[in-house]
Amino acid sequence: MKNATKSITKNLVVSLLVFLTLAALLAAWNLPTTKIKSVTISEIVNQINAGQLKSVEISGDKLTAELQDGSKETSSKEPGQSFTEVLANYQTDPAKMQGVTITVKEESGWSTFLGTVLPFLLPFLLVAVFFWIMMRQVQGANSRAMAFGASGAREYPKNGKDRITFKDVAGVKEAKEELMEVVEFLKSPKKFIQLGAKIPKGVLLMGSPGTGKTLLARAVAGEANVPFFHISGSEFVEMFVGVGASRVRDLFTRAKKQAPCIIFIDEIDAVGRQRGAGLGGSHDEREQTLNQILVEMDGFDPNAGVIVLAATNRPDVLDPALLRPGRFDRRIVLDPPDIGDREAILNIHAKNKPLAKDVNIRRIAERTPGFSGADLANLINEGAILAARRNKKEIGMDELIESIEKVLLGPERKSHILNEQERKVTAYHEAGHALIAHLLPNADDVHKVSIISRGMAAGYTLKLPSEDKHMHSKAEFLDDLAVSLGGYVAESEIFGAAQLTTGASSDLRQATQLARRLVTDYGMSDKLGPRTYGEKEEMIFLGKEMHHGRDYSEKVAEEIDVEISRLLGDAKEVARRLIDTNRPKLDKIVAVLLEKETIEKEAFEALMKE
Repeated sequence: MKNATKSITKNLVVSLLVFLTLAALLAAWNLPTTKIKSVTISEIVNQINAGQLKSVEISGDKLTAELQDGSKETSSKEPGQSFTEVLANYQTDPAKMQGVTITVKEESGWSTFLGTVLPFLLPFLLVAVFFWIMMRQVQGANSRAMAFGASGAREYPKNGKDRITFKDVAGVKEAKEELMEVVEFLKSPKKFIQLGAKIPKGVLLMGSPGTGKTLLARAVAGEANVPFFHISGSEFVEMFVGVGASRVRDLFTRAKKQAPCIIFIDEIDAVGRQRGAGLGGSHDEREQTLNQILVEMDGFDPNAGVIVLAATNRPDVLDPALLRPGRFDRRIVLDPPDIGDREAILNIHAKNKPLAKDVNIRRIAERTPGFSGADLANLINEGAILAARRNKKEIGMDELIESIEKVLLGPERKSHILNEQERKVTAYHEAGHALIAHLLPNADDVHKVSIISRGMAAGYTLKLPSEDKHMHSKAEFLDDLAVSLGGYVAESEIFGAAQLTTGASSDLRQATQLARRLVTDYGMSDKLGPRTYGEKEEMIFLGKEMHHGRDYSEKVAEEIDVEISRLLGDAKEVARRLIDTNRPKLDKIVAVLLEKETIEKEAFEALMKE
């Protein structure tokens, strides 16, 4: 309503300005360039009799007289009466008229229109234009209101400038093979139909954030020469009831008209969550939208030639009816890339960037376990930004190594300056982590130790596995517990329990969470045995989406707490024993850190060999 009022006011002002401008132009057009004296008709006659008049120009009822001295006068006669009759009525001497040149000027139709009709017609034209604009706006508002239920799906242009194909997507070989079958089915369906194969109705891409789900969908659009509609799950649901279901119907109606085609729904968990979990019951707008999606994908009406691609990183919350065969026939899991895939992804993102000769992409891939494709793209971009800030023409290895730490921990906090005591405490804390990680056989390798603040950390110890692992043993977890408590134990042993700082709070939290998972999730407690404790239930109530249900008694809860404390106590004892027996090495690491602030992997290993 407010926008409509503003629009009407704006149109009124514009119309008024146009009217005033035209009126001013007409007034200026009719205004003579030089001022002419106006006289009566009797004065004209007297001037003729006196021989002072040279010529007379007659234009309708207006007379323009020119005197012998070159000056001009104007006068008017009665309408319907000729100038000759006027002179005869005034008994003008005919001999005097012989020296006066009389010219009759006929008025053109255009001049008559501008002078007489247009001043009266112009206001009506302006009012008509104003009402036409108003009606157009009202019709536009009505059409927008009626189009509220239309889907906002965008159609991916064929052969566009930013076209992406499977060649531009590194890794995920199995996922590309599955999707290539869908593309081939759309391009040449005959060889599949001859064997009785039916086109899959839906393909669900599942994976953690940044693994390339949306990128794969864009690659499918680039490979398949068919219409491709893409929309986000959140775009279906609006504040008005029934809009989501209406938009689903409109989207599939558009898609069926252009079949065969592909519909891509990004973040489908926004509307595809399990029904009955909310407070709105069956009248929940999101559930109505989901019901319409279910019907459109596999209902009474045939849905031939329309393939639905969907992406989500929360497959555990999706409704079972959405996942059954006939709707999403294929579920493709996108795992984080391994070292080979990371190297290929890095090469793709570094393709159009000038790299220095010392850049070793394989080494960068080795130092980025657990990175997703989006993390790797961000890493290369951060390296390019850092090289530009240093006024370099190429991206060097130093910039890429520093970008890894920036992506993992955040930027350096150069303004966060520690005093000497804090630097010493931080050095012993990080040295404790690094020393225990080096001594324990199942801990990850130490790649860097630093007391330079990054992100929220005053210092950090960068530990990375030597190879990609998909399963972890109990021995690895126990060594990780000891490494996590290494900084806490080092502070306690060097400065005393009374001088412990808050720097170990994050380590203690991580160690406690790991010990709890060992007991309750992994069944690695000798005392409590091979079972899990607690149930994770998805529920939406007052903004809390995860509920941990307790499926054990209070006595077992007490035993879990005791077992967690035992694991942490054992890890602390292991860390304390290693620090006490290797105190010279600890002091040596601290001395180098206080001097250089950073120790790289090669320097650290050489220091430990000494």
